[in-house]
Amino acid sequence: MVLTRNKPLLAALLLGFVIMSYLATGTQSIGVCYGRLGNNLPSPSQVINLYKSNGIKSMRIYDPYLETLQALRGSDIQLILDVPNDDLQSLASDAAAATIWVQNNVVNYASDVNFRYIAVGNEVLPTVHSTSRLAQYVLPAMKNVQRAITTANLKGQIKVSTATYSAVLGTSYPPSNGSFHNHVSSFINPIISFLTENDSPLLANIYPYFSYTGNRKDIQLPYALFTAPGVVVQDGSFQYRNLFDASLDALYAALEKAGGANLRVVVSETGWPSEGDPAATMHNARTYYRNLINHVKGGSTPRRPGQAIETYLFAMFDENQKPGLETEKHFGLFTPRQLSKYQISFS
Repeated sequence: MVLTRNKPLLAALLLGFVIMSYLATGTQSIGVCYGRLGNNLPSPSQVINLYKSNGIKSMRIYDPYLETLQALRGSDIQLILDVPNDDLQSLASDAAAATIWVQNNVVNYASDVNFRYIAVGNEVLPTVHSTSRLAQYVLPAMKNVQRAITTANLKGQIKVSTATYSAVLGTSYPPSNGSFHNHVSSFINPIISFLTENDSPLLANIYPYFSYTGNRKDIQLPYALFTAPGVVVQDGSFQYRNLFDASLDALYAALEKAGGANLRVVVSETGWPSEGDPAATMHNARTYYRNLINHVKGGSTPRRPGQAIETYLFAMFDENQKPGLETEKHFGLFTPRQLSKYQISFS
């Protein structure tokens, strides 16, 4: 009788349970970044087929390449589409240019390409020489792209954000002390406000590999590879067994201090190279990718228990024309001949 009288309450409780279960696990997904800096890579249509045959349901691309967008039609692969850094100034300075960019690269495909996020700029910071001149354009470009998305009636479907990385933090250890670098506050705080107002996540490229190789004296390899036998960092009530969680939670702690306590972080890149450094081996890369996938499929960080860790692996292929250190050419999960390097399960 009690159940009969309280059917609406019971239904509400059940619905709440379903929703919470979805929030905790349903949105967790493994995506893979698809870069094209190689002269021996398969065609976009072949790449899309490779994603599908391996059960990879999410992709990040770094520019609106026509052939890739065409190949994505009808695939239902969720997509992060970047506004390249070279386009930031024009989209920031001219709202009409942003509208045209969104029309040509998003609206024209939105009926059968599953856009999830627009990343307006990648790793742009005022404190880094190579991107400092672009920092002033990031937020204005985000605003103009958001207006164009809203005008196209896609606001509820596509979120506008930007991708940052570890250099945005001035302090990251212990994770609870995470805070933004003093010299980036005027840059990042308005972006946090924008993301909060539009219910968009912050995208972040998180690389335990670079943290480890930049500080081998204090960071042990097992901590970076998810193979530490126990707790490595005791941070108040939070216990850390891997560097990935510690890095992500340091960013969450910084967001809380900057008024972004409710923001979600999407890990828009993470990976481990297989050549070019003593730590860059096939064994270490395989260990990192496999353990990371297992972790984010069913886990969460100590600071955000029960919250999904949406994660994009970098990258789909070894790219032989990537500039920089030799390691940059060896982050691929697959060879250019479409052979799996690590026999990883994504589903």
